[in-house]
Amino acid sequence: MTEELFREDAHLLACEAQVMAIDEHGIVLDRTVFYPLGGGQAGDTGVLLRADGLEVRIADTRKHKTLPGAISHVPVLTTGPAATEASQPLTSAPAAGAGLAVGDCVLARIDTERRQAHMRFHTATHLLCALVPHPVDGCSITATSARLDFHMTDPLDKDALNAGLARLVARAQPVSHRWITEAELDANPGLVRSMSVQPPRGLGRIRVLEIQGIDLQPCGGTHVANTAEVGGVVVTKIEKKSAQTRRVVLGFT
Repeated sequence: MTEELFREDAHLLACEAQVMAIDEHGIVLDRTVFYPLGGGQAGDTGVLLRADGLEVRIADTRKHKTLPGAISHVPVLTTGPAATEASQPLTSAPAAGAGLAVGDCVLARIDTERRQAHMRFHTATHLLCALVPHPVDGCSITATSARLDFHMTDPLDKDALNAGLARLVARAQPVSHRWITEAELDANPGLVRSMSVQPPRGLGRIRVLEIQGIDLQPCGGTHVANTAEVGGVVVTKIEKKSAQTRRVVLGFT
């Protein structure tokens, strides 16, 4: 199992770690600051650095397909300054470690700007949930935009939503998380807003994200520490995706 440091501190950008496994899915570390794709939020990118100077560029981060609790850091075909996020991930097992070996110690460092964008957008989607009191049946959070699909039939007003977002951001409310038991969640089913992604079960506890006085719901994603840090985020588009679905797209100003 990979220790998920990002669950407790989303502002932690790097950590020392040891390579525990390497296979066709990527590189597994004993601990990481890399967030894996999940809950609608894209995975982190970044780099793994070995003391001898070997640099392995990470193009994506995923939950391991066969090792429960493990996180796969997916390397790209090239390393060093020329490597980009658009590079193709490795798929062949012999090359999957990109020069690393099991037992190696590395510095795992995420791309700061990408993480900051994810944190701002993810927190903004929670503010949007506070403004639109309807169940969510779809979500996507990337470094360039975010969207929520609301299960509803009423029309939405872009200007009203933008005014509401600006107001909630300006309130500068603290954002924090805590853990509750599965029994506590069962006793408060209204906490779950998402119809498409349910909180993970089986670990005995559920992570809950709270924006003081604004929103409270289960969430495993990364967030800013105060709504003021969301900054300039606006609704760029509202779409009618179906008779009972309204999509709201967010972008940075």
